[in-house]
Amino acid sequence: MLNNNPLFWIIDEEWSDYDIETEIIKKYYPTASIKYSTYDYKDDLKKWGDKADIVLAQVYADIPGDVIRRLKNCRGIALFGGGYDRVDIEVAAEMRIPVTNVKNYCKEDIAEYVINAMLYSNKALDSFNTVVEENLWGLGAIKNLQNRLSEQKLFVIGLGRIGKFVGKTAQALGMKVYAYDPQYRSGEKEDNIEMVSLEEGLAIADFVTVHCNLSEKTKSMLGMPEFLKMKSTGILINTARGAILKENELLEAIERKIIGGAVLDVIEQEPPTKEYYEKFRNSDVIVTPHISYLSVQSIDELKHRSTKNGIAMLKGKLTDDVVNINDKGTLYDKFENYAKK
Repeated sequence: MLNNNPLFWIIDEEWSDYDIETEIIKKYYPTASIKYSTYDYKDDLKKWGDKADIVLAQVYADIPGDVIRRLKNCRGIALFGGGYDRVDIEVAAEMRIPVTNVKNYCKEDIAEYVINAMLYSNKALDSFNTVVEENLWGLGAIKNLQNRLSEQKLFVIGLGRIGKFVGKTAQALGMKVYAYDPQYRSGEKEDNIEMVSLEEGLAIADFVTVHCNLSEKTKSMLGMPEFLKMKSTGILINTARGAILKENELLEAIERKIIGGAVLDVIEQEPPTKEYYEKFRNSDVIVTPHISYLSVQSIDELKHRSTKNGIAMLKGKLTDDVVNINDKGTLYDKFENYAKK
């Protein structure tokens, strides 16, 4: 039976306010309760969290199976973001609790970041202040003359919605774009992006950009054997998840000049401790604080869609953003009667 006075539980340490979420929730459920927790929510879980009807959580919040099994009233977990690797989606399916992310909300922002990373690798404008002070000018100020982007190749790992948009944006600059995705066969074309094997793409690319989800299949998928296949000038860009790379092997490959460098918006430990961050101190490595997806528009869409996903699940509806759904349209075959819950 649907609850007209539902409890919405927001687990977050990112947002400064929840005005958008509150406005949407109160529009549909004026008498709803909204409670908030940080990522350390164990005490709140005992006090009232296990009674939540909908959980709205940041993607950084760990929601393991033992927590999900305690959510007896829960009709859905809506995540603020694209990742869902910190939620046990299989246990959620067993408990008949759908889990949603927000697909495709930041494709333009990610594409801008990747293009920015490539442009910066070609001409790091801020580095020329020192060169000018040394009275170097014109050709003499350039240590390594680069090809135009239109003469370079981009290899996209993971051709989902974001990967496709990144590829199309690079094509607009005249770049030749290749991609690897297990959903496609080598030799196929998708939006004029040529599909190749992982090995082929790494070997021909000037830039490699990672856009696949983190899973058991993709965890640590790029290590020294893969870096050895890349060009010595190749640049790796990662906006997906840090654990897709073997970080220590990546840094070794850069240190040994096996590849040219890396631009990383994601690392395994986020945020890093000072000691952890020390290992990234290399002039050929740029680490940014997981900001590739951020813009006024992306945050607005993220808040609206995640909250509306929660509202839909509370009403017994499964949206296109559900992630623990199988190819038969049911959540691990345990959701046939979801709307009757």
